[in-house]
Amino acid sequence: MSTPPFLTLPACASAGRLATARGEFAVLRGEPSGAVRGTALLVPGFTGSKEDFIALLEPLAAAGFRTVALDQRGQYETGGPADRDAYALPELGRDLAAVTEALAPAGPLHLLAHSFGGFVAREAMLSAPTGPLPWASLTLLSTGPGPIDPAEAARTKMLLDALDGLDLETIWQLMRQLDGPAAPQHEPEVADFLHRRWLANVPQALQAMGERLLGEPDRTAELAATALPKLAISGATDYAWPVAEQAATAERLGAVYRMVEGADHSPNAEQPTETAALLAEFWSSLS
Repeated sequence: MSTPPFLTLPACASAGRLATARGEFAVLRGEPSGAVRGTALLVPGFTGSKEDFIALLEPLAAAGFRTVALDQRGQYETGGPADRDAYALPELGRDLAAVTEALAPAGPLHLLAHSFGGFVAREAMLSAPTGPLPWASLTLLSTGPGPIDPAEAARTKMLLDALDGLDLETIWQLMRQLDGPAAPQHEPEVADFLHRRWLANVPQALQAMGERLLGEPDRTAELAATALPKLAISGATDYAWPVAEQAATAERLGAVYRMVEGADHSPNAEQPTETAALLAEFWSSLS
């Protein structure tokens, strides 16, 4: 899971809820103090939340970009029903389309999706009605074309098996035991947040999303056919999809590809200054 480096919102940001035709979504908003060059919609991945992007809000606002980071259906403060069908990829894609529609009056809208969020963004784009897409660009951040790396797939399969019979608190404690002494050490505030966020997940959402990470087909050719500027960013290493696979996918997409040194699966949290600079450079080149 992504670990935010801090939790205190910068002065440019606020927390709230966004009303859409498919219900309300918990969001963090970042607002520039001067002219707005565009809006960025930030979509988290599996077990993630809007806080994964907290360190991007201030540098992107300084570059003139309004940001809206959300919890998807079933994640943290958005919540959702105890029905696995509600978290099927087409349903999440429709959610993203509804969020996009709610933000449409804000001007050019750049879509950024992290990890599993990339599958949701792809679904929303490939399911969009015929005609111009409502997004100005697509950025895939640490996202692969299909199923995750076999080693990570084995861990995800263990989680899915556990979700069939155990509650989230028990699973959390088991995950901490499996991590052992090598587990990352976090500030108490961040550690408490990670625990609370995990417990706030809807278990059926975790099951549905995890299954897609294990079995989502490669639809790169279809996405490449969409007439939209694309950027792909990876860390220098990645446990979910090999970096070489991400770079090759970017080439197949016709996307600009950038690597963030010193980052793994979450450049947005691990190297936010460098990641924000790459995003601002790309988005600015389109206006």
